[in-house]
Order: sequence, then C-alpha cells, then structure tokens
Amino acid sequence: MSDNSNDLIHWSDFTADRIIRNNPNKETYVLASGITPSGTVHFGNFRETITVDLVARALRKRGKSVRFIFSWDDYDTFRKIPLNLPKQEELKEFMFQPIVDVPDPYEMEECYARYQERKYESQLAKVGVEVNAIYQADMYRAGKYDQGIIETLKNRDKIVAILNEHRSSPLADSWQPVSIYCEKCNRDDKIKNIVFDGEKTLSYGCDHCGHSGNEVIENSQRVKLPWRMDWPMRWVFEGVDFEPGGKDHSSEGGSFTTAKEIVKLYGGQAPLYLQYDFVSIKGRGGKMSSSSGDVVTVNDVLEVYEPEMVRWIFASYKTNVDFSVSFDLDVLKMYEDYDKMERLAFGAEAGNEKKVAMAKRVYEISQIDEMPSEMPFQPSLRHLCNILQINGMNIDQGRSYYASEIKNDRDERRYRERAARAVHWINNFAPEEFKFSVNSVRPQVVVDEAQANLLSKVKVIIETEWDSIETDKDLHSKIYEALKAEGLKPQDAFRPFYEILISQERGPKLAGFMRIIGKEKLLNLL
Repeated sequence: MSDNSNDLIHWSDFTADRIIRNNPNKETYVLASGITPSGTVHFGNFRETITVDLVARALRKRGKSVRFIFSWDDYDTFRKIPLNLPKQEELKEFMFQPIVDVPDPYEMEECYARYQERKYESQLAKVGVEVNAIYQADMYRAGKYDQGIIETLKNRDKIVAILNEHRSSPLADSWQPVSIYCEKCNRDDKIKNIVFDGEKTLSYGCDHCGHSGNEVIENSQRVKLPWRMDWPMRWVFEGVDFEPGGKDHSSEGGSFTTAKEIVKLYGGQAPLYLQYDFVSIKGRGGKMSSSSGDVVTVNDVLEVYEPEMVRWIFASYKTNVDFSVSFDLDVLKMYEDYDKMERLAFGAEAGNEKKVAMAKRVYEISQIDEMPSEMPFQPSLRHLCNILQINGMNIDQGRSYYASEIKNDRDERRYRERAARAVHWINNFAPEEFKFSVNSVRPQVVVDEAQANLLSKVKVIIETEWDSIETDKDLHSKIYEALKAEGLKPQDAFRPFYEILISQERGPKLAGFMRIIGKEKLLNLL
C-alpha cells in the first residue's frame, strides 16, 4: 500500500494507488477509453467512460497530472445500418466504407461519425466528464501510426502464433494483420491477396469492384490495423497506464488476452486493466445494442435523474457488478437513497464510521462542480410530485411551497433540476394510479350518513383549527378521532375525501396531502 493508504476508501482510489505504484515517477498518467461511433452511444457504453473519469478524479486528488484520452474509432468499417436511422436506402451505398466517410443522414454534421461524436461529447459535459478526444480516422490518415503498422506486418508470424493459441481453427496462411480500404470503391469487405513486401508496401485485390492496387504505407490513407492489433499498438503509442474493458473483451481468449501479449511486440506492456460489467434498463432486459437503434442514452437518463445522481449510480457499484437503471416507481427510492447518502456525507444523519466515510467519498466524486459548503436543500421527489400535480405541473408555482428552504444558488438549481425531472417522470413513466389533478369544482360524490358527518366534522376542523395544526401527524390524529366517533373504518372514511379532491378512490397520504392543498382549496371543495 502507498503512504496514502488511509485515504483508500473507494474502488477508484485503490485503482489510482495501483496505477501510481506501477510507475511512481511518471509526470502525467494516461487513462484511456473509446467507442466506435457506428450507432447511438448508449447508457451502457457510458459505464466505461465514467469508470475512467472516476479513476482520473482519484489520481488528481493525489496531486497527479492526468490525461484522459477518448478514442473515437471512426476509421472502423460501417458494417450495419442502425434501425433508427433515416435514409436507410441511401446509407446502403456506404456499407463497408470508413464510418467517417458516411454522410450524416440528419444533415447536421459533416459526416455521420461526427454526428454521433458531438452528440455523446455534449452529454459527457452535462455529467462533468472532460476528455481529450482523439479521432482515429485523423490519426491514421495523418500517418501517425505508420510505424506501428509496419511493425505489425513485420511481426505477422508472431501475432499469428498468439492469436492461434485462442482459436478453434488456425488463421489462413494468406492472412495479414491489416485491413485495406480499396482505392477505387473505398470498401474493405472483399479485399483479397494482401501481400507485404517486407519493407513498406502492400499489394491487394478487391473482389467488390475488381480493382488491384498497391499502398505504400508511409503515403497511404487506406491501411488500418484490426482491433486486436490496433488496441495494443495504441497503448504503446499513447503511453496508456489504465484502460477498462467490458466482459466481451475480458473473457479468456478475448481481445485483452491477446493484446497483453501482442503489446510486447511493440516494446510495451499492458496497462492496468479493470473489467466492467454490463448496465441494463429495468424491464427491457439484456445488453443494449447500438445497431438496434432502440437504446437509452445518457440524455434519456438525465431527463429522470439529476446529473450528480447519474455519477452516483456508477460510483455506488464496483465495476464488475452488473445493475439496472429504473424508470418506474423505483425512481422514488433512488432519490431517497441519494438523499440519505447526502445526509450521511454532511453529518445530517448518523451512521457508522465506515458507512459515513464511504458516503463522503462517493458524494465527492459524484459532484459536477465543487463540493457544496453546506448540505443542499432536499425536496423529497415523492413530495415534490404531489406539490407539482397540485399546482398543475407549474414549476414556478410549486416553488412557493419551498421558498423558505431555498437558501442559495445551489438550492435553486436543485429545486429546478429535480422539479423538471419530476414533471418528465410523471408525464412519461409514473403509473396511472400515481397521477392526479386537484379538482377545481366539487364533483358529485355518493356518501352514506356516517361519511357525510365525517366530511362536515373535518370541514369544521379546517375552518376553526387550521392555523394551530403544525404537522401532518396533528391533522391525521384529528381526522382519526372524527372517523372513530362515526364508527368508520379508515378505508371507508378516506375514500370520499379522495373522490372529492382528485376524483380517485385513493391517493397520497391524506393528512399531508390536505395540508399541501391548503385551507382555501379544501374549504371550497369540502
């Protein structure tokens, strides 16, 4: 353990400590992540990005300089058209060409790759993730990897031996560790007869268009390394110290297994590696796929959860644990859990020493900006949903209920962000029985004599005792006294109130609900 071992609480801190111990005197630590922009970058992809960001923060806390590189693999081949894209027929013309050469079907960016890249980069900014973006098409076409390509070709036999160890059938004798985009049709799917002259030139044939050509690597913009060689080559080129990978890359015989051997051929070693598990959306099942088009993005999640909560969700799990994100009633519990963690972090709620220390650390790395100097205002999401529905979903009107609790700009932001998400959740995901609107005119409600007497008694209580009722419990007790005097069971007693107030048989806890609605509206309806 390092001299800072007492500060090691969270998995990101332990990882940062291991990175430092691997190379104690390095001036700047390089952390890497990336994705192919072949389709919508979804919330599952975000797990790799946030994993690196959390480790980067842990390193910076130790006073270390960090370079977080995010590689856009936009020189990869456009192999499948995502189902959610427009202009499907037009896009078929660009199959098997570099993604960076596919036009943007939305006509918003210079190409399709840029559309997906800009979209994801803007989402990262919302959750406080800053990356040094590297666009691999630019790197390959600028000749940055020429030497790496040549080294790869010269080590072809050694690479074949490494790959064959993990294959059920050996690679063909004609196989070469490169792919080529045809000079004539710009496709790589039917390239054949690749021959390397041992120095710097490749010859090939293309069965797609019939072209035969030569590529001098140092002058070419058409040669690329396949993933299993490209990944370790870039580790050495960028001096990568840490990079996580998903289960698909981490299995025995997967790309990390071969990469940590192939990287030695470039004179380097594999960086510290963490496997991360998949993230799913509750109710959808399975791993998200960009090619399906039916995915949930960071933006989608941000419509329901505050930015700090999105970070907190990932910071709360070890990387090798899979989990689901919910949009159903579990959202209410998620907000309750986050608020509990916040109270523990600020000492507003008691907990054992270990639990409090973890809450403080998780809260710290979940923040977008600087740590608040005092605990922010915490409107319960469940309560806030009631307030907003009573006020016709008007966020400004709802704010008046909390005016005395909003102390500063951070509290104002908390209210506005949480209220906007509450409105979105109610409109799009809340079950029907959760939704209501307060009647402006009393509806016709059929009641028996005991229920009618109870309604009259409660109206008198509101008229004469409202200003002395300080808590929900006080009002609840008075209603209970009245219903017992009439010999009513709670379920029979409460139903007429809900039918009068919101035209439903049940609703939020009655006493608190009535206090939110207020004396004037209650008397008008009762």
